Amino acid sequence: MVRAMKNPTDDSSDRDRAVDFGAETVGWTEKAGRVRAVFDSVAPRYDLMNDLMSAGVHRLWKDALIDLIPRRAEGDLIDVGGGTGDVAFRFVERRPGLGRAFICDANAEMISV
Repeated sequence: MVRAMKNPTDDSSDRDRAVDFGAETVGWTEKAGRVRAVFDSVAPRYDLMNDLMSAGVHRLWKDALIDLIPRRAEGDLIDVGGGTGDVAFRFVERRPGLGRAFICDANAEMISV
C-alpha cells in the first residue's frame, strides 16, 4: 500500500505550526534548520558515532547488504541518504571495475566527509 502524505511546506499555515524537536516545541521551519545543524555538527564523527551506538553492528549490517549483491554483476549503485558514503565505498571496493556508486544526501557536510 502506498500512502500519500501532504508536504507541510505546501501551505503557509502549516509552515508556522509547532512541532517537536527533542524536549522542545519549535516552529516547522525552525526544526528543519536545527536538524541540518545537528547533522552538520556530527558529520566528521558520524561513522564513529554509529560505531559507538551500535557497538559496531552497523558495519556488519552494511557488509551483509553488499554481500546480497552478486560480486560479478555489473551495475551502478545510488545510495540515497548515503551520509558519509560508507555503503557506497563498500560497494565499489568489493566490485572493482564493475560499477559506480553515487551518493545522494541532503546534508553537504556528510558528503564532504
